[in-house]
Amino acid sequence: MSKYRPLTTSHRPPSSLCWKLTLEYEGTKYHGWQEQANAKTIQGELRKAAEDFFQARVELGGSGRTDAGVHALAQVAHLRLRQRPRTPYRTKDILFGLNDRLPADICLLDVSEAHPNFHARHDAIARSYLYQISTRKTAFAKKYVWWVKDKLDVEAMAIAAKFLVGRHDFSAFSKADPSRPDESTIVAVEAAEITVENQLILFRITASHFLWNMVRRLVGALVEVGRHTMTTEEFAALVHKKTQKNVALTAPPSGLFLERVTYPPRS
Repeated sequence: MSKYRPLTTSHRPPSSLCWKLTLEYEGTKYHGWQEQANAKTIQGELRKAAEDFFQARVELGGSGRTDAGVHALAQVAHLRLRQRPRTPYRTKDILFGLNDRLPADICLLDVSEAHPNFHARHDAIARSYLYQISTRKTAFAKKYVWWVKDKLDVEAMAIAAKFLVGRHDFSAFSKADPSRPDESTIVAVEAAEITVENQLILFRITASHFLWNMVRRLVGALVEVGRHTMTTEEFAALVHKKTQKNVALTAPPSGLFLERVTYPPRS
């Protein structure tokens, strides 16, 4: 654990410096993004690297909490210093300095100056996830796919995915989050599609935000549609809350990637 205590937003001084960080990581060895007292996390590793580089405590927050074993192609975080340093930091120096201190499976892709009040989670207007299903056993990509041995009806899965677009109650596809007991289960989905690339079935979804386990349970239900153990009509009933059933199958975290986080142009 870092020797510095996290700086909370309620004590943020107006003169603080803020940077927007974009990073990729392989989540296999981590207990998700969010810091935990007795577990190795992405946020925890990033904080240790930042506080060693700046030799000061920092405020650090991400655009969203990826679960244990989930990966990111472009997670976004904000990093804020309490006091202005005597010598200004160039973004290039921060990028190189943090990457030198981060483990090999976490990599900073970009560092840019941000408004002092920029917040990676609150300012985000959409998030996009990618899930990879492999139709064959793979010797090299096991950590990044879900290998489904059954033959899947991709056309039926693609039809079912179209029902997701719009504003819906996704409680049937989510797990209650004890840290957010009052969180609404209404989510606005901008886009959802199934495509095929060689031996991979790819599910992409963009929404305002996501509930706990939501994407993995959506994939689990889509695979049931592909197996013909659930019809597209039954899938639609789950989306439109015309049934009291919940999704039983949760896809493994290995195939899930946070692909993109979208912000207004000023961010």
